[in-house]
Amino acid sequence: MGLTQLLTPPAVPKKHQTVLVVDFGGQYSQLIVRRVREFNIYSEMVPWQKAAERILADRPDAVILSGGPRSVLEPGAPDLDLSLIAGIPALGICYGHQLMAKNLGGVVETSSDKEYGSRHLTGIEAGSLASTIGVPEVWMSHGDQVRKTPPGFILTASTDTCPVAAFENAAARQYGVQFHPEVSHTPDGRKLLERFLLKHAGLKQDWSSESFIEETVASVQGQVGEGRVLCAVSGGVDSSVMAALLIRALGERAVCVFVDHGLLRKGEAEEVRETFGGHFKANLKAFDEQAAFFAALKGVTHPERKRKIVGEEFVKVFERHASELSDCDFLAQGTLYPDVIESGSSTAAKIKTHHNVGGLPDWMRMKLIEPLRWLFKDEVRAVGRALGLPEEMVEREPFPGPGLAVRITGEVTPERVRIVQDADWIFRTVLREHGLHRQIWQSYAALLDVRSVGVMGDERTYEHPIVLRAVASEDAMTARAVAIPFEVLEHVALRIVNEVRGVNRVFYDLTSKPPATIELE
Repeated sequence: MGLTQLLTPPAVPKKHQTVLVVDFGGQYSQLIVRRVREFNIYSEMVPWQKAAERILADRPDAVILSGGPRSVLEPGAPDLDLSLIAGIPALGICYGHQLMAKNLGGVVETSSDKEYGSRHLTGIEAGSLASTIGVPEVWMSHGDQVRKTPPGFILTASTDTCPVAAFENAAARQYGVQFHPEVSHTPDGRKLLERFLLKHAGLKQDWSSESFIEETVASVQGQVGEGRVLCAVSGGVDSSVMAALLIRALGERAVCVFVDHGLLRKGEAEEVRETFGGHFKANLKAFDEQAAFFAALKGVTHPERKRKIVGEEFVKVFERHASELSDCDFLAQGTLYPDVIESGSSTAAKIKTHHNVGGLPDWMRMKLIEPLRWLFKDEVRAVGRALGLPEEMVEREPFPGPGLAVRITGEVTPERVRIVQDADWIFRTVLREHGLHRQIWQSYAALLDVRSVGVMGDERTYEHPIVLRAVASEDAMTARAVAIPFEVLEHVALRIVNEVRGVNRVFYDLTSKPPATIELE
C-alpha cells in the first residue's frame, strides 16, 4: 500500500484527568466510555487482560469495572487484582460489581432468580450513591448475585429477587451496582454516574472540543514539522472534520484532495468545493473523474465488483495526478476511537485502507497520522461545529465509501444515479422538515433493478421502484427500522413519483439488521 510507518499520536496529555473503563467483555462497555465523556471528562477503555499494566503505568484518576457475559465463579473468568486500584475511586457495574464483592471478601452465588430487564429498587440507603436513583427503575442483566457484601461495605439497595443490588465503602471510595446505569433503560442512571464522577471521585470537567482542537493542532504540528499532509475529503463527517483540523494546524501544507466520482448525494460535490475551496480557503485539489468512474462501472452488476472497481479507480486517479501529490509526506486517515477499541488495544495494530482511497500506489510512501483516533462519532461532530463546519456537513449521515454505486441494484449509469439522487434528496428533506432526522442513524433511497406497471396521467407506465430505508442504531452493528408515520411516508412517495422522472412506485424497508444489512448491497 505504500505506507511505511504508522504514527500514533501520543496518549491524551495527563493534564486531563482520566477514567479508565476496564472491559470484561460487556456489551455496554463502549457506552460507559461515551457516558463519561458526556460530562466533559476524558475516558478510555482497556481490555481486562491489559488493565493491570495500564493502571500501573498511568495511574488513572478513577476506574469503572464493566459488565461481562461470563460468571465470576467459573474457572478462568476475567479477573483483576483489586489491590492495584486501592486508593483510586472505583465503580463496579454488573460483572464488575460481582468481581469487587468476590475479590474483596464478599459472597457471590449463582441464583435461580435471574434478572433480565427492568427491576424496581427497594431499601435504598439515604445519602448513598444508589440514592441518586430518584426513579427506582433500573436495567438488570445477570445470573449470578452478590449474597453478602465485603467487609467494610454497606448494603445500599436491593430488588425483590436480588438481595444486594448496590453496595459501597464510602471511605475507600469503592462502589458497586448490579444494574446498568449507562443504559437509557435506567432513567436516573446518568445522575448516578454524574455523582460518582464529580462528587465521589472529585473529577474536573476539562475534556472539551476546544481543548481537543488545541492539543491536536499542537500534536500535528509537532509530528509533521515542515512536511505536507494529504487528506482525502469525501463530504462525509469524518473526512471533513479531519481536513478542517489539519487546515487549522498546517494551513496550505494540508493538501485536501476531493475526487468527484459522480456517486455522491445530491449537492454534496458542490458543498465540498464551496466549504473547503471557499470558506476555508484550503489547498484543495478537486478532480472531476465522473466519466472515468462511469466507464469503469459500465455493465457491472455485482455489488462486490462495484466496490472493487470504485477502489481501483481511486488508485488510478492518484496515479494520474502523481506530479501534484508526490511531495506529500503524510497521509491523514479518519480512524475513530471505536476502531481503536475494536482492535483490542489502545494503539491500532492494523492499518486499514482509507475508505475513500482504496489503497495507494507504491510511489506514495507516506507516514500515516490519525488525528481523530481518540473521538467517538458524536465528539467528531462537536469538534466540527467548533471548527466552523456547516451544520449540514456536521450532521451528515454515514455514507458508504463506494457511494451510490451500492444503492443501485444492477448497472450504475448517470441516469440511474440521477434518479437515486433526486429521490434521496426528497426523502431526507421531508424527514428534516418533520424533525424525524434526529432519531435516525441512516436514511436513504435506493433503486431496484426491476420495473413495475403503473398508471400516470391515464397512461400505462413501466418504470422503476424506489426503496426507502431509515434505521436507528448506536454503532451500526445492529439497527432497526424507524417507525416513520404513515402520512409522512405517503407524502414522500407522492412527491417522488410526481417529481422524479423514471419512478412509479415507492417501498419502505422494514427489515432490521440482522438479518439484513443497513445498505442494500
